[in-house]
Amino acid sequence: MLGWQHGGAGLDHPALQPPTAMKAFCSRANPTTGAMEWEEEDEDYDYHQEIARSSYADMLHDKDRNEKYYSGIRAAVCRVKERGQKAIVLDIGTGTGLLSMMAAKAGADFCFAVEVFKPMADVAVKIIDKNGFSNKIKVINKHSTEVTVGPDGDMSCRANILVTELFDTELIGEGALPSYEHAHKYLVQEECEAVPHRATVYAQLVESERMWAWNKLLPIHVSLEGDSDKVIYPTKDMQLCAGSPCVYDIQLNQVNRNHFTALTMVTKMFSVDFSKAVSSSPAQHTVQVQATGSGQAHVLISWWDMEMDPEGSIRCTMAPYWAHPTPNNMQWRDHWMQCVYFLPQKLTVQEGEYLWISAIHDDYSLWYKMQRNSDECKAEVLSDRPLCSCQAHLMCNRQRFGELNDQQRNNAYIKALKTVYSLEISAVSRRVMQKILAANELMGKMIISEKSPEQLTPVDLDNNQISVLIGEPFFTTSLLPWHNLYFWYARTYLAKHLSREFTVLPQSATLLAIAVEFEDLWRIRAPCRECEGFDVNLMDEMIQNSLNFHECHEAEPHPLWEYSCRALTDPCQMLTFDFRHEVPEQSISSSGSMQLLRSGTCHGIVLWMDYSLTNDITVTTGLAKFHSQTGYCEWNPHNKQGVYFLRLEALQGTSTNKQDSIGYSVTFHPKTGELTLDFQQSL
Repeated sequence: MLGWQHGGAGLDHPALQPPTAMKAFCSRANPTTGAMEWEEEDEDYDYHQEIARSSYADMLHDKDRNEKYYSGIRAAVCRVKERGQKAIVLDIGTGTGLLSMMAAKAGADFCFAVEVFKPMADVAVKIIDKNGFSNKIKVINKHSTEVTVGPDGDMSCRANILVTELFDTELIGEGALPSYEHAHKYLVQEECEAVPHRATVYAQLVESERMWAWNKLLPIHVSLEGDSDKVIYPTKDMQLCAGSPCVYDIQLNQVNRNHFTALTMVTKMFSVDFSKAVSSSPAQHTVQVQATGSGQAHVLISWWDMEMDPEGSIRCTMAPYWAHPTPNNMQWRDHWMQCVYFLPQKLTVQEGEYLWISAIHDDYSLWYKMQRNSDECKAEVLSDRPLCSCQAHLMCNRQRFGELNDQQRNNAYIKALKTVYSLEISAVSRRVMQKILAANELMGKMIISEKSPEQLTPVDLDNNQISVLIGEPFFTTSLLPWHNLYFWYARTYLAKHLSREFTVLPQSATLLAIAVEFEDLWRIRAPCRECEGFDVNLMDEMIQNSLNFHECHEAEPHPLWEYSCRALTDPCQMLTFDFRHEVPEQSISSSGSMQLLRSGTCHGIVLWMDYSLTNDITVTTGLAKFHSQTGYCEWNPHNKQGVYFLRLEALQGTSTNKQDSIGYSVTFHPKTGELTLDFQQSL
C-alpha cells in the first residue's frame, strides 16, 4: 500500500498606463502538475497583481469608514482655523487621494499626500486633478520616512494636521507605529491634530474547541471493527508547542455563537494617542480581569476601534456583533476584520477568579498571554512571544489543522492498513510525520520516503508492487481547489509500480459549480465610481485594467464560510477526473448552462472539488450543507473555494429571474494542469 502526501505552493488614460512592457522569464512551480516551469511574463506582471489583489475597492465601499474620516477631518480643520492658523495637512498612505481631497474640501490650505506605490501615486495625481484640487494637494511618491521638510524639501513646512490610514486587522501590522513615530519627529508640529485621534485595542477570553482545533494537532480517534478504539496522539513537543506567532484574522461575525463561550467581559487593553509622540519600541500592557464563567481558556479574540476626534464622539469600530454599539446596523468590511490569538496552552479558569491578561507588541505585531499571578507578567517583554518549536506549524496553516482535527472527515479515511509506504518530499513534513509515528509506536509499520513520485524506484518499495494508493489529497502548494489534482499526476508517475488489480483512494474527483448572490463579498470587485462626492472612476478603471491583464478568466480563492451567500442555481457537475486511469493527453471539456432557480443578483460562480474515496464515501472541499428551497449554503470551513466573479459591470447589475441561465465552458488542460473557465449570464 502507498499513502502519499506532499507538504511544503488596455486603457487610454496616461495615469493607467504602466511603463513600456518588456518580457521576463519567471521560474514557477506548477501547483497542479508539480513541474518547475519557465513562463514568459510582462515586466508589469507584479504591478498588475498588486492592483488586482488590492483592497482599495473594499475600502472605498466602506461607507462608515469614509464618513467617519470625513467628519474627523472637517472637525480637525475647524479646530486649527479657530486657533487662527493655516491648516496644513500631511496624509500618509494617501491611496486614491481621498482623504486629502476631503481635507481640501473642508478648507485646508494645503495638503501633502504621501504614497509609496508609484502606480497608485500616479493615479492619485489624476484623480485629484479631475476633482479640481491639484492646486491644493501635492502627491509625494515616497515612503513617509524618506520625506524631507524645508525650502528644497518635499514639504515646505511641517504639517499641523496628520491624517493617516495605515492600519490592518491587527492595527499595527502595516507599520503604523514606526510611521507615526517618524512623522512626529520630523514631519508634523508638536501640537498637531491627528485623524484618527486615537485607537483602542480590546480583547475577550473565550472557550472554543472549534477555534482551538485551528491551533495544533489534537488526538485522532480511530474506530476499528472487532477491536478496541485506538488513538493517534500528537508528539509531546507538539502538545507543549506554543504555536505560531501569527494572528488568525477572520470574519468573527460568521462564527456560530454556539461554537464559543465568553469567559470574561470585553476588556480594554491599551490605547494609542496619534496626536502625540508615538513609540514603536516593544511594550506590554497588562489588565486584571475577573472570569465571568468557568471553562477552558483557549483563545483571546481581539479587535480595535478608532476615535476621529479628541472627545471620542466620532467613532469607527471593528467590534463583532455581540459587542457592537449598533448590532443591527453594522458596516461590512474585509480590509479590517477581527483577530484570534491562541494561548500557548489551554488553561482551566473558574468563575469569579481574577486573571491577568497581557497584550504585548513590537513594532509590527501583537500577541497575548494570560497569567493567574500579576508577578508572572513582569518577565522580559519579548521573551514570551509564541514561537513554534515542533515544526508542525511550519507545515500546516490554520485551515489545515482544522481539517486534520475534523473527526467526521477522518472517519471517511480510516482503513485497516498493515504496511504503508509514504512519500513526503518536504523535509519539514517528513520530520513531523516521523515524530508522530515514533510517538505512536508505528515506526516499523510505515516507511517515509523523501523521493518525489517520479523518482521512486522498485528498490524503494522493496521490489513490491503497490496494491493500494491512498491520498487525501492535500498539498501546501495548492491555492485553488483543482490544484490538488497533483495527486492524479503523482498516481500517473507511479503507474509502473502499481499492481494489476490496484485500488486508488480517492478513486475520482468531481469539479462542481454553483451560481451565487453574495451578501457582501461582491464589493471587493465592484466599481465604486463615486466616494463621498468625489469622482474615483479612474481607480475603478485601473483595477479593471489589471484584472483584464491576467485574471479576467480566473477564479480567486476565498474561505466562503466567512462570507454569506445564497445559491441562485443548484450545484452543477462540471468535470470528473478518474484517478483509476492515468492523466490523459487530451483536454477534458464541458459546456452547457445552469438554470437560475431563484431570483437575485448573480455576482459570481463558486467552484470546488468533491472526492469519491469509494463508490459510497465522498468528502467535499466545498458545499457542506445546501437547502434547495432557500438556496442557503454552508461551506466547508477547512478549505478555500474558488470564486469566479462576473464582470465588474455585472456586479451593479439587475436582478435575475427564473427564466435566466448561466452559460459555462470549462476545460482542463492536462499538459499544463490549467483550468480555463468562462461563465456568461444569459438573459
